[in-house]
Amino acid sequence: MNETVNAWLDAHLPDMIADIKALCAINSVEGEPEDGKPFGDGPYQSLNKALELAKNYGFAVTNYDNYVGTADYDQDLPRTLDILCHTDVVPAGEGWTVTDPFNVIEKDGRLYGRGVSDDKGPLVAALYAMRALKENGVKLKKGVRFIMGANEETGSHDIAHYYATEPEAEMTFSPDANFPIINIEKGQFKGILSKDCAEDKTLPRVLSLDAGIAFNAVPQKAVIRFEGLDIDANQNILDDVAAQCEVKIEKTGDDELTIIGHSAHASTPEDGRNAGLAAMILISKLPLYPSEMQKTVSQIPKLFPYGVTDGSGIGIKMADEDSHDLTCTLDLYHVDPTHAEFTFDARTPVMATKENCEAVAAKTVQDAGFDWSTPGMIPPHVVPKDSDFVQKLLASYEAVTGKKGECIAIGGGTYVHELKNGVAFGAVFDGVDTRMHGADEFFDLDNLLTAAKIYADAIVRLCA
Repeated sequence: MNETVNAWLDAHLPDMIADIKALCAINSVEGEPEDGKPFGDGPYQSLNKALELAKNYGFAVTNYDNYVGTADYDQDLPRTLDILCHTDVVPAGEGWTVTDPFNVIEKDGRLYGRGVSDDKGPLVAALYAMRALKENGVKLKKGVRFIMGANEETGSHDIAHYYATEPEAEMTFSPDANFPIINIEKGQFKGILSKDCAEDKTLPRVLSLDAGIAFNAVPQKAVIRFEGLDIDANQNILDDVAAQCEVKIEKTGDDELTIIGHSAHASTPEDGRNAGLAAMILISKLPLYPSEMQKTVSQIPKLFPYGVTDGSGIGIKMADEDSHDLTCTLDLYHVDPTHAEFTFDARTPVMATKENCEAVAAKTVQDAGFDWSTPGMIPPHVVPKDSDFVQKLLASYEAVTGKKGECIAIGGGTYVHELKNGVAFGAVFDGVDTRMHGADEFFDLDNLLTAAKIYADAIVRLCA
């Protein structure tokens, strides 16, 4: 039967490509809510297009108030397996070179366009796995429901709406990440350092420093405005810091410097060049008047040393065997003559607790002279690697790819973070950067086809 199903998928690759192109042509970035369109017109159109595809494939579909759509393999079977995907995308952004982001093209064995790898391509791959089984007469003993959300990228309010009325299935996997399997998603811990000082107008001084646009992203850009500083006379310091931190430092005004680094997600801060931290190092080295504010912010590079992402500066370095190292990155910065505020994002291993993580960070920050606040710790998500569910998914991956399957722990959160027995299962091969969320996002056609075959095999193992 596997050979028959796989041959069907090979023969229908052109149809898969056409359906991905049609789905990705819809700009499904969240917009203003409208009557009957909770996330705007784009997500509404994309969700209903996906439902149309599923209905045309012969599945019974249901629309949950345009938050979520479902397609059932056989409504008479007891619901056992949910497959969870999403139809919304992040904004196109700038820098596309291969194609217009919403005009998917095929080039050199790849599809290029916004959403092809996150998550419309994987959605079609998984839906075609179900279609291949159905059209080849595969009888299941347990039910499979395909769930399509419209708001994963900006809050997952779609899934909250769905699960408010529907129970979780016994098992859930989401083709919205990487193969082989992500069974552990680290916890999250956000902390805010702040300090108020009386204004000291003695020159030279910093008038403002701002960096970062989100607490969960390494800042790419920092802007510093000075008063009374001869920037040109300190070019050697600028050059030294630029070389040390591997960033660009440009004079963008008579009294203004802009630092350009490289952004990265907070779950992998080691991939970035933190422009905010580079700015803090720079102002600690420039000949500025040692005001209370200047002395305070000069503590930041000690608490968060440049290039050190293990949390050791604030005393929370830790690791365990399955979920590996804690990561920590300082991502939001604001300094003016009377107020400084900084926000860090730590991704915590399973061993992290309020006592060994939150309390330690709070004491270290307060001892350095900062006020402290936190919304608290978000617990990790763990599905046991030796569970029958995980082992069968790994068996499918190994059977189709011929590669050894293993469980992965990540610092980011996936669509299944709140589900008791949910894992992320593909669809992108581990180690491949498909530029999701960036310009020239792509999905390899051989990856697309192999993922569909893995999903078909997994459905059979779990439900037949």
